[in-house]
Amino acid sequence: MASPTEKDGRAGRLTALLTCAMAFSMLQLFLLGALGPRLVTELGLSPALLGLTTTVGFGTAAALSPAGGRIVDRIGPRRSLVALLLLSAAALGLTGSAPGAGLLLGAVALGGVPQALANPATNKAVLRAVPPARRGAVTGLKQSGVQLGAFAAGAPLAALAGGIGWRGAVWTGAAAALLTGLWALRVLPADPPSAAGPRTDLVPRGMVAWLAVFSLFLGAGIASVNTYLALFGAQRLDMGPTAAAALVAVLGVAGIAGRVGWSKAARPGRAEWLPAWLACGALGAAALLAAALVAGPLVWVGAVAVGVFAVSGNAVSMVLVLQRAAPGRAGQDSALVAAGFFAGFALGPPLFGLLAQSGRYGPGWLLVAAEFAAAAAVAFLWAVRDRRGATA
Repeated sequence: MASPTEKDGRAGRLTALLTCAMAFSMLQLFLLGALGPRLVTELGLSPALLGLTTTVGFGTAAALSPAGGRIVDRIGPRRSLVALLLLSAAALGLTGSAPGAGLLLGAVALGGVPQALANPATNKAVLRAVPPARRGAVTGLKQSGVQLGAFAAGAPLAALAGGIGWRGAVWTGAAAALLTGLWALRVLPADPPSAAGPRTDLVPRGMVAWLAVFSLFLGAGIASVNTYLALFGAQRLDMGPTAAAALVAVLGVAGIAGRVGWSKAARPGRAEWLPAWLACGALGAAALLAAALVAGPLVWVGAVAVGVFAVSGNAVSMVLVLQRAAPGRAGQDSALVAAGFFAGFALGPPLFGLLAQSGRYGPGWLLVAAEFAAAAAVAFLWAVRDRRGATA
């Protein structure tokens, strides 16, 4: 029997690995946002085309998520996580090799596959290996991996791009993803024999449907910030490429703290109301970004607020799924909520890009504020209906 120290060591390695898997699943698109000023200059991309990269990546992820959830439930988390990391490495490698927009969009489409696997695979691993009392904390930590990816894109990799070029920075990310995939093969326990899972529901129902719609609006706003924050800093606030990329890093660090903290606070009875309040905080963050057009330093405060409130909403959604998923449904329910989130990521940046193309960032941030307000309204309506159902 393993000693408490050995159990803690295994739990720590699992949490670290799941956090890395979440980071690499999204690193490609964070890099495209952080390196946006360089890509616009060196590849001749327009702001609208930069937004299209996000649409292609997350559109692919949204379309594949329902099937991805069934695949994870069927083959197990170990195989799914290894596949996720190897596909992330391949997508990053192709991104760094892209001579122009065509191959870049193809690489981004491939990057949508690991995104579709990320939430169901990591959630399934948590349910399999983590005691119920610790699942909220571990879920928050592993969901913070997404923002760890934002930090890596906006700080060390963006700084590396200043020295060895943006392609070298992206290839460095690809090598790290490959090494993490090999680590996963060594660390994760073998999956149980493959088995047919329950029938895949392509239409979410009940709580999952409400969280999917909430995630749709939340994702639309977050994706616009991720994609255009650095470009906004460079074009309208006269920041250099490295300083503008640092905005994404600041957002990432704040998101790590927010996701860990709010997920720990998401206990039954409280978790149901958190998505609505976090969306309200995100609405205030969007207003701060709009105000930065008048008072430039507010952009840093707005970036922190987006991390603390907006990006934390998705982590709390996943805690709710784990708390309420029926046996054998965790992968599929996670995937359906994630599909709504990814659909929002696909829809948000093109709408924002139409405004950014003509330099109208003020209306763009107001559009983001409206998306966060819609997310808050959906979450409040669900929380009220859920409370009434519990007391009926």
